[in-house]
This record gives sequence, structure tokens and C-alpha cells, in this order.
Amino acid sequence: MTEPVVDVHLAEDHAARALAADARVGLAANPKTLPPKWFYDARGSELFEQITRLPEYYPTRAEREILGDRAGEIASTSQAHTLVELGSGSSEKTRLLLDALRAAGTLHQFVPLDVSRTALREAAAACAVDYPGLTVHGVVGDFTEHLALLPGEVPRVVAFLGGTIGNLLPAERAKFLRSVRHVLEPGEWLLLGTDLVKDVETVRVAYDDAAGVTAEFNRNVLHVLNRELGADFDVSAFSHVALWDPENEWIEMRLRAEKAMRVTIPALDMTVSFEEGEELHTEISAKFRREGITTELADAGFELTRWWTDSADRFGLSLSRAV
Repeated sequence: MTEPVVDVHLAEDHAARALAADARVGLAANPKTLPPKWFYDARGSELFEQITRLPEYYPTRAEREILGDRAGEIASTSQAHTLVELGSGSSEKTRLLLDALRAAGTLHQFVPLDVSRTALREAAAACAVDYPGLTVHGVVGDFTEHLALLPGEVPRVVAFLGGTIGNLLPAERAKFLRSVRHVLEPGEWLLLGTDLVKDVETVRVAYDDAAGVTAEFNRNVLHVLNRELGADFDVSAFSHVALWDPENEWIEMRLRAEKAMRVTIPALDMTVSFEEGEELHTEISAKFRREGITTELADAGFELTRWWTDSADRFGLSLSRAV
């Protein structure tokens, strides 16, 4: 087994400082906001894994279906020597790609990037064991900041799966796609997962399941603030809200205060007031149409060359070439 290499580009206290900065700005804004990345402490990650198995939550199954059917085509088209994954490198979907690229005889290196040192090291170690001879070079970093530091033998395919790009506002998406294009050479590849526009009820219940798992996941961000910043949020006093925005074609997740309250946050020397019914915005999840994502990719310097959907046309996976 080849021991994995892990580059660390985040300071030990990066998460603590970033959370404090985001909370200070977001809770003073109107409307109040928090970035969705703060859902994902250990408990939040467990809850999200539960969400992916819920009957209402189709994106994970739909994307896995496409990859199961098309991983071989992705490998033969890209002929990639390196798979770069932005996010966890331990999922079943990642392994479908690794298996296909190995079967095609082109894969030499796997480069997972994640903000979590623990998750990244575990993923890198597991892949080194399960894929003997494969060079695994993990990067602890933020995909909004550290793309230029990604290693990897050309040609590379960068995988950004799960519909995560939908959590970015349009200007953020444009900046991200340009950043990916900037680090790739012409002829290298981007594999992008995008949830598609569909009937509103199918989307809504995917983010407001009958079992209440998504509601608990949403409220988990308040537990994070209580634990990490010493805040005294009454978590039970906030209800989960999932709303469809037809103009922007995205779902919004919010936390609604069921009573007026004042919340103290000692680590920030800050007190935050909520009116009854006031909402804290925690996530958007944009849904896409093929023509829209084709335009966004072209604007960033990519040519969409392959487009696949699952059997129910719920989710899109695109393979685009840097031009």
C-alpha cells in the first residue's frame, strides 16, 4: 500500500475563526443569515446521511443512478490520469468513478479536497487501502480558496457532485466555475452534479420530510452556535421552513422564531434579538435547467460535451471540457 500524502492549507483554528466571523456578520444582517456549511459538525453529518436515505430525498439516489450507468463513459471520454474530488472522498459515488477510471487503465492519482482534517485523512487512508498502487494526495482546504493549490497529473477530471453548486448564489457560482477553469489546462474536465427544476411539491418535500430529519438538520446549526460560541439559543423555539422561490428557481431553508427572544453570544460579545415570526435564512438550493447550466459553464470557459439525467429526469450530470 502506498501511504497517502495530505497537504494542510487551513490553520488549526480556521473553523473557529470562520464560524465567529460568519455569525457576527450574518446575525447582524437583515434578514439574518448563516452559511449552510455550519450544518456539518459530526451530528449534522450524521443527520445528512439519514436525509440521503429518506424516501423524499431523491438527489443522492438519482446521481448515483447516473454514475452507475455512465461512469465507464466518463472514464473513456476523459481518459483522466487524476480524479480530483471537491468534498468527501469516501462516498460510494466516488468509488464508482475510481473503479471506472482504473478499469479504463488511465487512473494514476486521486486528490480529495475537504475542509475537515479528520474526514479527509480517513477518506485518504481508506482509498489507499482499497486501491493499492493508487497515489492518494489529499488536500485540507476550502474549494472557494485553495483550488490553485490542487496537485494532480494531467489530464484531470474535477468532480463536484451532489448538487452542492446549488448552494451558491449566482455570482458565487460564476466565481467558483471561473476558479475551476483557471486551474485546469485546456482539454481537462469538470464533472458537475446539478439538481433539476421539476414539480414544486417533489422539491419541497425533499427539504421538509415527514419524519422531520431535515428540520432537525436545519436546527443543528443553532446547536453548533451554542456549543462553539457559548450562545444560548432556545433551539426548540425555532421551526423549520422550506419555501420554493419560483423566480430564482431555488428552495430556501429558514428557521422561524416562534416567539420573541434575545440571544446572547458570549464569544462574540453580542446580543441578537428575534421578533416572533422572524426568520433566519440558512440555505438555498438552486435547481437548474440544461440550457442555463450550459450557459454558465460556457461563460466560465467550459464546453459541455456530455449530459446525462436519471431515469426520472430529476438530476443532471454534465461532463465539460476546459477550452
